[in-house]
Amino acid sequence: MRVGFIGLGAMGMHMARNLHKAGLLGAIWNRTPQKAAALATELGLTPSASPAELAAAVDVVVSCVAADADVLEVTGALAAGFAIGAVLIDCSTTAADTARRAADLLRVRGVSFLDCPVSGGVEGARDGTLAIMCGGDPEHFERVRPVLAAMGRTVTLFGPVGSGQAAKATNQIMCAGVIEAVAEAMAFAHAQGLPLDKLIETLGQGAGSSWYFVHRAPNMVRGSYPAGFRVRLHAKDLLICRDMAARFGVSLPVVERMLGEYAELIARGHGDEDISATFRLKTELFEPGQDSNARG
Repeated sequence: MRVGFIGLGAMGMHMARNLHKAGLLGAIWNRTPQKAAALATELGLTPSASPAELAAAVDVVVSCVAADADVLEVTGALAAGFAIGAVLIDCSTTAADTARRAADLLRVRGVSFLDCPVSGGVEGARDGTLAIMCGGDPEHFERVRPVLAAMGRTVTLFGPVGSGQAAKATNQIMCAGVIEAVAEAMAFAHAQGLPLDKLIETLGQGAGSSWYFVHRAPNMVRGSYPAGFRVRLHAKDLLICRDMAARFGVSLPVVERMLGEYAELIARGHGDEDISATFRLKTELFEPGQDSNARG
């Protein structure tokens, strides 16, 4: 099985490397040619000149791009090169309807589509330990399972096309609540004058711990927010969650609250920082009535 990869961003670059380690990667393409050229040199590959050329050279394509419009554009460009029986695995985060539209574009050409968004941050992409949430035909899923296993530790088929995106939307709502709670708790601890490094080490073993606390609370201590998951991208995902919930006549408080906070961070120029930058806003809660004695 020869696999092509499209979308060499912070996550995709590592995912492509893991496919190469598994002996599966045969072709790469990226909208920014310099990224593809650099990775091709590193891995001993020749970058494809276009998505259609990449599709014609492989059996399976993995895509990981930023937005719904990008997914549809890439899918259309790949369609011209795919042979009958090929499979597109899309690891982007989009609306479920976008996944179904992409599947429809390919179905008429005899090409299968799986929506397989991922979670686990840059660390999970690097280490090949991503959680991958899949939607699609069970037979096609089983066929490409080795491809998915090269990139993730937990790979689950949730149902037909669109189900993977629904599962990812669920994950993004959880992430919103967790990162807000972590930022608020850390701001509280900071105001109390606690030694934050020791706090992370201790509470990281307690009932309130989470992946985000262990891996992102240190950003808050350092006051540095390198992009593991950018504020503007999570905001984009939460807008998808808002739209999906609105179909049931529901407004989700956690989603609405975090969209407001992200809008403020983006307005201040922090949209490309990691979502742990929410700590910037939470520390401000304590500033007006801050007790200087508590800070030591």
